[in-house]
Amino acid sequence: MEIIERLESEVRSYSRSFPVLFNKAKDAFLYDAEGNRYIDFFAGAGTLNYGHNNEYMKEKIIDYLRQDGIIHGLDMATTAKSVLLEKLEKIIFKPRNLDYKVQFTGSTGTNAVEAALKLSKMVKKRSNIISFTNGYHGLTMGSMSVTANAYYRDEAFINRSDVSFLPYDGYLGKSVNTASYLRRVLQDNSSGVDIPSAIILETVQGEGGIRVASDKWLQEIESICREFEILLIIDDIQVGNGRTGYFFSFEKSGIKPDIVTISKSFSGFGLPMSIVLFRRELDIWKPGQHTGTFRGNNLAFVTAAVALDYWRDDKFSREIFRKGKILYERLEAIKAKYPQLKAEVRGRGFIYGLAVSPAARAREISTECFQNKLIMELAGAKNHVIKFLAPLIITDEVLNEGLDILDYSIEKVLKKK
Repeated sequence: MEIIERLESEVRSYSRSFPVLFNKAKDAFLYDAEGNRYIDFFAGAGTLNYGHNNEYMKEKIIDYLRQDGIIHGLDMATTAKSVLLEKLEKIIFKPRNLDYKVQFTGSTGTNAVEAALKLSKMVKKRSNIISFTNGYHGLTMGSMSVTANAYYRDEAFINRSDVSFLPYDGYLGKSVNTASYLRRVLQDNSSGVDIPSAIILETVQGEGGIRVASDKWLQEIESICREFEILLIIDDIQVGNGRTGYFFSFEKSGIKPDIVTISKSFSGFGLPMSIVLFRRELDIWKPGQHTGTFRGNNLAFVTAAVALDYWRDDKFSREIFRKGKILYERLEAIKAKYPQLKAEVRGRGFIYGLAVSPAARAREISTECFQNKLIMELAGAKNHVIKFLAPLIITDEVLNEGLDILDYSIEKVLKKK
């Protein structure tokens, strides 16, 4: 760790939370340089839904390299890209009655968000964007402007004038319908909120504290977008790719966004890759109008195509929901066992959070979990939500072992008080 601490920028974060030198990884495990095994309930912040070094994908990568396949292709046509697009259309789009065009952007999620915002403004010829409280969409200038958390925004000298933040579902309490509030604001010429080109949201706010929007609220937001001719952008970067039990997180609600941003686990193997999906008629881009040197990561195309095979039928989805039930029930049991935590269980599918009070206790629990070889991170504006992002392929045995460690770690932390 000495060379890391001496040479790497102070901006590093996860190496502070998990201060060991990691050396190997497989499935739901990480191993440090001394051979210690850690259960991974973090999965690269949701990038490794299919586990570390997924065997099926690794075999495809090795075969592809042996054949001297294209690695870097800009946006040139390659066989790896054509195979991916064919599978995406056949396995994902057609069964869901979606007719999206696909834009390959720069390699990280924030690049996809930047492209989505840019396209929205070009299509609608309006500058304003509506985002929501606790929303997180990335940290480049455009995506940071629609990210709510002041820790990231203050003071980055971003343009704050073209974004209006409104309350997310439940932000003002269960009795207040914030979608109705949004409609009223848009109807009132004196509200101070300009009709936007787009509304951007996460159906489950990951970094915002595992806050889940109801189906009814999402349906009403979609209705508002249609009423006022606003584009609806769903940021599915963290909670898409099966994290909620469905390939897209918005499927359960029955809505059909105009634009969807996808990244993180889409490549399946942890390789950098981001795409934007949008309705066919929105494709007003001119050739080369939005580019990115690494928008043609063909190794990521290869593994992404393999990842889509998990979705050929509903078997994988059923397994996610089954494991999600185990996770939910265990968290509810922990909540009941430790009333002093004043805990709240949040989430759906296979993304959950355990909100605890006081906020500092969440960090103590996460640190104790790490000491006991379980890797977990925090979420929420106060970092008070213990976040569960285990790989979707985790076995019941390992899942329960990790939850046993969590239980033990909480007990140990509370005994110190």
